[in-house]
Amino acid sequence: MKTRLFPALLLGVAMLAGPIACTQAEETETVAGTGIGIDLAAMDTSIDPGDDFYGYANGTWQRDTEIPADRSSLSAAYEAFLATEAQLDEMIGEIVSGEQDPLSDESRIRNFYQAYMNTDAIDAAGMAPVQADIRRFEAMGDAEDLSRVLGSQLRADVDPLNATDFETENLFGLFVTQGLATPGRVLPYLLQGGLGMPEREYYLSADPAMAAIRTQYRAYIETLLEAAEIDAAAERAERIYDLEMQIARAHATRDESDDFAGSATVWSRAELEASAPGIDWDAFLEAAQLEDQRSFAAYHAGAITGLSALVASEPIEAWRDWLIFHQINSHADVLPTAIDEAHFAFYGTVLFGVPEQRTREKRALSALNLYLGDAVGQAYAERYFPASARTQIQTMVDNIKQAFADRVEAIDWMAPETRQEALAKVESIVVGVGYPDNWRNYRSYEVSTDNAYANALGGERAEYAHQLAKLNRPMDRSEWWMTPQTVNAVNLPVQNALNFPAAILQSPFFDPAADPAFNYGAIGAVIGHEISHSFDNNGAAFDSTGALRNWWTEEDLANFSEQGDALAAQYDAYAPFPGLHLNGRLTLGENIADLAGLQASYDAYRASLDGEEAPVIEGLTGDQRFFIAFAQTWATKMREEAMRQRIATDGHAPGMYRALTVRNMDAWYDAFDVQPGDTLYLAPEDRVRVW
Repeated sequence: MKTRLFPALLLGVAMLAGPIACTQAEETETVAGTGIGIDLAAMDTSIDPGDDFYGYANGTWQRDTEIPADRSSLSAAYEAFLATEAQLDEMIGEIVSGEQDPLSDESRIRNFYQAYMNTDAIDAAGMAPVQADIRRFEAMGDAEDLSRVLGSQLRADVDPLNATDFETENLFGLFVTQGLATPGRVLPYLLQGGLGMPEREYYLSADPAMAAIRTQYRAYIETLLEAAEIDAAAERAERIYDLEMQIARAHATRDESDDFAGSATVWSRAELEASAPGIDWDAFLEAAQLEDQRSFAAYHAGAITGLSALVASEPIEAWRDWLIFHQINSHADVLPTAIDEAHFAFYGTVLFGVPEQRTREKRALSALNLYLGDAVGQAYAERYFPASARTQIQTMVDNIKQAFADRVEAIDWMAPETRQEALAKVESIVVGVGYPDNWRNYRSYEVSTDNAYANALGGERAEYAHQLAKLNRPMDRSEWWMTPQTVNAVNLPVQNALNFPAAILQSPFFDPAADPAFNYGAIGAVIGHEISHSFDNNGAAFDSTGALRNWWTEEDLANFSEQGDALAAQYDAYAPFPGLHLNGRLTLGENIADLAGLQASYDAYRASLDGEEAPVIEGLTGDQRFFIAFAQTWATKMREEAMRQRIATDGHAPGMYRALTVRNMDAWYDAFDVQPGDTLYLAPEDRVRVW
């Protein structure tokens, strides 16, 4: 299971990647502030905005847009994805066909792409590439051997967008950053892992839908083993499934996993051995290249204890089978077609309702972004991201930070000492726009032209070494956790830092030619969202240095929590299907960031007008365009399976509900003349006012 990236708070837009659409050549052809920005054709103006604001802003798009057969959902960002994926494809094509220095990143990109695309060679090799790993697993004779193998399998858990990549060959995940309870000190975090389905509830829930998925997962394990020509597939599948049920019971719950304060445990080496007996930690840590580490952040402390006990208590045969299955399962895309197709049938179709797998070419681009993300990012940033866009966004960031600080100054219930800490945190946020100032070095990553499986393993080892290299060094607050070609944004509480990748700085989020109402309503709300994550129910637990510390007075924290409870209740009421409601507590952090971010961006927009009123464009006032732009960034269609999975496991509410954040802002009521009796109307005293 890919543990969610606990120190990272994502915007949660489309899980897409690719370079931005505006090239240097195109930059000179636009005139800032002259366009409307919003998509008028997407709207359905027959709908009263006070009854269904999402439908008013996106109704025609919602009705006429179809989800492609190779996707589980669709968002407004798909427009950008299609354009930028084409550019990325063109760029990679030029790199692949050109002459490259054998030691260059361009050569690594070419070799990786060619090996990944050569499915004839992958099929011809069959299971030969993975045999050395299988023999390594089969040679285990006791718990010491198993511990050593588990340590050698430990990999860095660093991909915040890969929320659907649940399968892993690792019993534990590793994350390297400043410790929650050790400000200024970088530690290796140990995280729970070992599951092939999204979360423990998929194994333990009594929900009939979950039970049906369990049955299909058990069948899938057997199918995959048969496709890999592993003997006694049925018997092995039963052992694997039973072991994963035990692993799931040992896992922390989602609520426990989201509790930063309850997850700040730090164990010394001796405490690790005493608190989590069962694993031979000497063998494990030596194989994991962590033998010299004296302290460990035990983020899922109880789960680490439970998982370690299973190493000693469960039969070695079950662990052998489990390791073989996960080694194949987590690398299915670089193994024979029958394995790849079986993998998609479960993870694509059963879990997300996607009827058709993406083309090999598109998947090759995604794999490049995963294993050589900075190399690809540096190449496209040089081609497609103009310096003027970086400057324009940086100005908006500064304006919205100031607007947020002004809001903090104006809060009447906040004690002076709390206010002082909040302002210090806003002022000290490190903001990265477009791309990092320092690029990743891939010199240690040797990429074959004809062995896609070896390239995947080599990429994992290179990333692991990259993360281990941060140990025993000061934390780098400017470190990026997203590649520039990622359509998303992130707040990193431990670093008190934000990343706004270049790929999100395009339509429908940003248009350098559009008027301020659009840009502040769209990308401005994104910027405000990420700033506000520093002050949501999770981010507010960290101070300006990234340390987990309570800097609130008791009364201030009670006031803040009261507003959070009200917002959670508001989202609890939304129900996409009969009997299935959103979990307002699960999505609270994102909902607080949406609301506070939109409020700060609105204030910054109004300040940008210097006391004047914006012009009316296409019959819409500036405030109307601001709110429509915001709602259009959340245009969303989801297959039912994907919607159910999102609600069960994801901290982000589906986009159509995030657009309803506007219900809590007085300015929205004024802009659209929303009155009592309208469906979305909230009395002034019921509007949530956070920050």
